[in-house]
Amino acid sequence: MDIGIGLPGHGPWRDGRSLVQWARRAEERGFSTLSVSDRLAWSTPEPLTTLAAAAGATSRIRLLTSVLLAPLRANHALFAKTVTTLDQLAGPGRLRLGLAPGLWEDDFVLSEVDHGTRGKQFDRLLDRLTAAAAPGDPVGPPPATPGGPPLLFGGTSQATLRRIATHGTGCIVGDATVQAVQDFAPRLRRAWADAGRTGSPRLVASVMYALGPYAEAAISEAIGPYDAFAGEGYARYGISIARTRPEQIIATIADFERIGCDELIFMGNDPDPWQVDLLADAIGL
Repeated sequence: MDIGIGLPGHGPWRDGRSLVQWARRAEERGFSTLSVSDRLAWSTPEPLTTLAAAAGATSRIRLLTSVLLAPLRANHALFAKTVTTLDQLAGPGRLRLGLAPGLWEDDFVLSEVDHGTRGKQFDRLLDRLTAAAAPGDPVGPPPATPGGPPLLFGGTSQATLRRIATHGTGCIVGDATVQAVQDFAPRLRRAWADAGRTGSPRLVASVMYALGPYAEAAISEAIGPYDAFAGEGYARYGISIARTRPEQIIATIADFERIGCDELIFMGNDPDPWQVDLLADAIGL
């Protein structure tokens, strides 16, 4: 199972250069993937811009949006161009897109995008993204990765399963529990097989972490306000399942590897780049 690391973009970062330091350290320490999350109505950095900076600062580590709120990108042709440009900057095989329809209505209000029709907009965007990867499409540049960057999808709905089966290479489960992944995996594999896809869908999970003497405070400061939209109980739950000790990190890796995950991503909450080294040391990278 591959082990990736996520930038602490939802936490209280104050200097974008620290995120670039995270990218460099993540590659130096041997993590498989660097991921970045997405919110509009929050201080989270814009994901594709952030990954462009990371692409320039690194040369090998894979780059992932986990997850991009796809329907907010209302100009589908421009979005496709942005993706193929980023794929060129990163080089073949490095960029993967984790995509989801979006949950928070305030993101859509600020974007002046209709929240109620986001599913239809999402499907149109996927069609345009697929077209941009085909030879002769007027939107350029062409992607560096043949066929365009692989797509992973967040969510557990029937629409998500359909998108994975028709456009994707697998799924990404955020704030994952072992039980949630175990419950979803059979549905995913069944939809994949029913669509006549060969091989197996990729199964990626992400969990929250912070390490060191201030880990619990960092988790509370990052996750508490971020999850407050869903109520105090939801925020407390998000804080309670975050990993803050090395032994929890090791146990989490064993648990997700046991159920057949292909990759596990530890999402940062403390913006100090030292967190990359603490995680790498905990797992022996």
